[in-house]
Amino acid sequence: MTVSPHTPFTATVLGLPRVGPNRELKRATESYWAGRIDAERLHGIARDLRRAQFAELLAAGMDSVPVGTFSYYDQVLDTAVLLGALPPRVAGITDPLDRYFAAARGTDTVEPLEMTKWFDTNYHYLVPEITAETTFALHPEQLLEQVDEALALGVPARPVVIGPVTFLKSAKDASGAPLRRLPELVPLYRDLLSRLAAKGVAWIQIDEPVLVTDLTESEIDAVREVYTDLSAATERPALLVATYFGRPGAALPALAGTAIDGIALDISDADDLSEVAGVPALARKLLVAGVVDGRNVWRADLDRALAALGTLLGCAAALAVSTSCSLLHVPYTLDAEKELDAELRSWLAFGSEKVHEVRLLATALAAGPDAIADELAAVRAAATARRTDPRLSDRRVRARLSALDADAVRRAPADERRVLQSERLRLPALPTTTIGSYPQTSAIRLARAASRKGEIDEAEYLRRMRAEIAEVIALQERLGLDVLVHGEPERNDMVQYFAEQLDGFAATEAGWVQSYGTRCVRPPILYGDVARRAPMTVDWIGYAQSLTDKPVKGMLTGPVTILAWSFVRDDQPLSDSADQVALAIRDETVDLQSAGIGIIQVDEPALRELLPLRTADQPAYLAWSVRAFRLATSGVSDTTQIHTHLCYSKFGEVIDAIAGLDADVTSIEAARSHMEVLDDLNAAGFALGVGPGVYDIHSPRVPSTEEITASLRAALKAVPAERLWVNPDCGLKTRGPVEVEQSLRNMVAAADAVR
Repeated sequence: MTVSPHTPFTATVLGLPRVGPNRELKRATESYWAGRIDAERLHGIARDLRRAQFAELLAAGMDSVPVGTFSYYDQVLDTAVLLGALPPRVAGITDPLDRYFAAARGTDTVEPLEMTKWFDTNYHYLVPEITAETTFALHPEQLLEQVDEALALGVPARPVVIGPVTFLKSAKDASGAPLRRLPELVPLYRDLLSRLAAKGVAWIQIDEPVLVTDLTESEIDAVREVYTDLSAATERPALLVATYFGRPGAALPALAGTAIDGIALDISDADDLSEVAGVPALARKLLVAGVVDGRNVWRADLDRALAALGTLLGCAAALAVSTSCSLLHVPYTLDAEKELDAELRSWLAFGSEKVHEVRLLATALAAGPDAIADELAAVRAAATARRTDPRLSDRRVRARLSALDADAVRRAPADERRVLQSERLRLPALPTTTIGSYPQTSAIRLARAASRKGEIDEAEYLRRMRAEIAEVIALQERLGLDVLVHGEPERNDMVQYFAEQLDGFAATEAGWVQSYGTRCVRPPILYGDVARRAPMTVDWIGYAQSLTDKPVKGMLTGPVTILAWSFVRDDQPLSDSADQVALAIRDETVDLQSAGIGIIQVDEPALRELLPLRTADQPAYLAWSVRAFRLATSGVSDTTQIHTHLCYSKFGEVIDAIAGLDADVTSIEAARSHMEVLDDLNAAGFALGVGPGVYDIHSPRVPSTEEITASLRAALKAVPAERLWVNPDCGLKTRGPVEVEQSLRNMVAAADAVR
């Protein structure tokens, strides 16, 4: 069909979560992996979840519905399938679904794709591998099936795909010039447009969030060429290019200058809109204004959003209201939260509430603010109550922070500390350890649930957790590990566990958000000033240390990661919240030291995650994030060894900051990237202890002794033996006990062989 004048829509969201409000897809997928259900049953559960979402959006008044944001694991992996870009090592797996999962998580014989963070979010995506041998080919079957499903239900379907520029920029390309492959991809996208047009699809959404990052002039020229070419197709739906997680800056006029039909912009901060208003070409397009924040859980300021929409009205041919990004990043609904404080609840909006906010704003845009007068009054009242709530300002915490001087973030030079710690700890060369958590068995989960329901008392819960700790300590002793951990059986999550013991945080009951694949987390809500009520880990770690003569690490989560994996208050700078959390963690490190713990690990896996997408904004962030870590870890003596852990990010961009943390030992993800991070560390002159992960814990594969030995020998080419530690990539919480024991036995044997 030939493109005809299209009808702009008025209210939508840019994408949807997919794990299910009760994590139905997670459970179904894991059942499929375990062989308890077949593919047909898995597909049926997925179809039911999609249909329920379609019905909810239609009932909420959305006149354009995203289709294709559903995924069994990851939307970037889905795009690799769409474009025929799966790695050759999975080609021999004949079943398409099993081939897909093999690329995602590996098998006994196949390594998975690397995994890293999706821009500055806590969502992990699978990194496509593009080589000279990669031959792209369109495989749209899954997307077309979902489109047919939606159209058959009368849904105004808007298919969503990741754009070619973002796909290639997000991939790992050995050539170092990923966009050189754009001419191969554009014909595939044109073919897809033609197939969608033939089905009667009115709009397609092409996601290009990479446009909000720093792009070179040649890259912006490539964007212009791609969308000039795609918009010139004679048979296509109307093209909506979606940018999110920031503003596209210089890329906006280039994109708007093409013949695409609409642009979606993240307007959630509703601040200076001059860069949008200053693009004349928008006057010929639909502008989809993301005025409802899709990444945080605070209720939208409807007055502010309406003011922004009013400014934008004169900038575009038509204006639609939307979320700033996909709702993948927030929980499904507040309806499931029965225990939240009523006052706090009135300040919040989860996914379904954000859909409602979009509808309210679209109504006000069409009929005037009086049409939503009651809702505006309720929002204003909640905002007033929030501003005046005494929990938002703790004078004691603020006074302590004001009194700190420069010495609060300093320790003695690393060389001096290394000598003192070596004398105290007496560790062998290439000391072996793990990152912290051990498998969360069914017995652990049942005990936690029974305690929460009141079916067992505190004494019985303590007895069961201590039994788990004793078992983990005994296992590590048998395996011959050098530095032990208590296994963290008492922790539901590495952030939530601490948040539940800190003032200023609230936990949810069902606020699940997908982190990667079937891994879901419940980010706590940081709404007020933060203070530690009492020691949080000392009894657990102290008990573990009493069971062994070997050192046991105290395990804490760092201030930046606690912020990154929480929904954080938006009424003060992140740096202020980071300092408050750091002060609480500092108190815990001092108490652990007093209890005789000689090694304390303060994990910061999210250090890279919060890095601003624009280079100009990064130095300020790195300065306060490093300071917060050092504030958290500089209260102990020089004989106490501080470790940290980082994983699944592009660390080359923050290597100087990693050195600036001044941790005595840094364990870091390195297995999937084949030790590449060590070159970055050396280039930065990194001279502290380092534990590059020698095997990947996110895959069910059990690595052989020979494989780990090879990794260690590779690491020794970059790191001298006196600074090299031996450990897995990450915590072992999600793995099974049998594979963990086998993997660690092989790891210890490899360390012995290399010694």
